[in-house]
Amino acid sequence: MPTLCILGAGSWGTALAIALHSRFDAIQLWTRAAEQAATCQQTRENLRYLPGFSLPENIQVSCDLARVLRGADIVLVVTPSSHLREVLRAAQPFLSPRCALVSASKGLEQETHCRLSQVLGQELGEPRRPIAVLSGPTFAREVAAGEPAAMVIAAEAQSFADEMQRALSTSTMRLYTSQDVIGVEFGAALKNVIAIGAGICQGLGLGSNSLAALISRGLAEISRLALAKGGRQRTLSGLAGLGDLVLTATGDLSRNRRVGIELGKGERLEVILARMTMVAEGVGTCRAAYELSRQENVEMPIVHEMYQVLYQSKDPRTAIRHLMDRPLTNE
Repeated sequence: MPTLCILGAGSWGTALAIALHSRFDAIQLWTRAAEQAATCQQTRENLRYLPGFSLPENIQVSCDLARVLRGADIVLVVTPSSHLREVLRAAQPFLSPRCALVSASKGLEQETHCRLSQVLGQELGEPRRPIAVLSGPTFAREVAAGEPAAMVIAAEAQSFADEMQRALSTSTMRLYTSQDVIGVEFGAALKNVIAIGAGICQGLGLGSNSLAALISRGLAEISRLALAKGGRQRTLSGLAGLGDLVLTATGDLSRNRRVGIELGKGERLEVILARMTMVAEGVGTCRAAYELSRQENVEMPIVHEMYQVLYQSKDPRTAIRHLMDRPLTNE
């Protein structure tokens, strides 16, 4: 059985380690925080990010990159987008030339607007190391609890997608393959922006009609940008697009939706983020998506209004009114 290394011991990285423990002889779970690594090893639980779930015996937690990457057959990257490039550069000297790379992070790099698999490719992709992307409608706590879930594993080469599908599928995680890496990553990143908007609707006390409209039109915007960058419409209608969007925009465990709820209630963004222990990727992704839509000349009115709410302190009620007052058009 192969060895798995997971870079990132937040809630999602920890949940994947627990869900995959039976598929690997050993799983090395890396965190940059020495104190967290020691606590997880001692208590056999990630008390900060995923309390209530025991770590199986074959999961070892460490802050030593050289140690966790030594002999790894598969490296699963679950690092927040804002720290991804830094972590990859630190990991590069210890990476085996034969190991497979899988990105399970969601977002866009703010400075470059790169998809996260592009960042992996730039930092670790030589000589032509294959890279896959894992995404889909999943909450960490439900995956760790062993509840049934379905995701997409995407790679440009179908043979590599098939290989990673076999390696990472379990009795509770059903993986479907795809070659549309672009569509999968844009669906994964942009749904977080729409989920913040969905939370705003709830925070303002709006009902199901508003939420359904936001999800539907949000998916249209996600699809427009993904297609403009080379993605496929079919992907955005599946697990990595519509499925992930519906989950994140409606589920109580959604961090991005929680940010929106608090914004809708009148709380300031900086106060909301200061209270959170985990990253709400939609905040940073919103800026990148807004700038990318302008660069590509893609119409994204919801993203435009979300950008103004998040970065220009626009009142959410005003943003909704401006969306509703736009010139009438066909769907």
